Amino acid sequence: MSSRDLDTLYRQVIMDHYKNPRNRGEIEGDVRTINLNNPTCGDRVQVQMEVKDGKVDRALFTGEGCSISLASASMMTQAVKGLSIDEALALSTLFSNMMQGKDYDDEAFDLGDIEALSGVTKFPARIKCATLAWKALEKGLDENQSS
Repeated sequence: MSSRDLDTLYRQVIMDHYKNPRNRGEIEGDVRTINLNNPTCGDRVQVQMEVKDGKVDRALFTGEGCSISLASASMMTQAVKGLSIDEALALSTLFSNMMQGKDYDDEAFDLGDIEALSGVTKFPARIKCATLAWKALEKGLDENQSS
């Protein structure tokens, strides 16, 4: 597959998550809720997680923003369900490394649709869009470990 075909496929995956977001909504009750925004572009995201027995049992998001930020939130909430706190944080670190153009172990996790965001590295101004929901995840899980 040519890099042009791959870019087209990745764009289609991102637009699918943007137009048909997975795990969009709110969790009622006592759950970890993190609100973050990117003042440079106006993206806002709220991530809610229910952690049970050291694992991310549920993760939902709401927010407003560009296709990259909302698609990334959709992908992130899918990817972390069922992971332990340490695994979810490791996946977030891997994603951050991918966004920064650093080496990352793509064997450690099945990245699935998340890999479609790898092209964002070509647009440095959009990296914060892609990482916003992941930063919320990290904040929520770090707080959860200390509570």
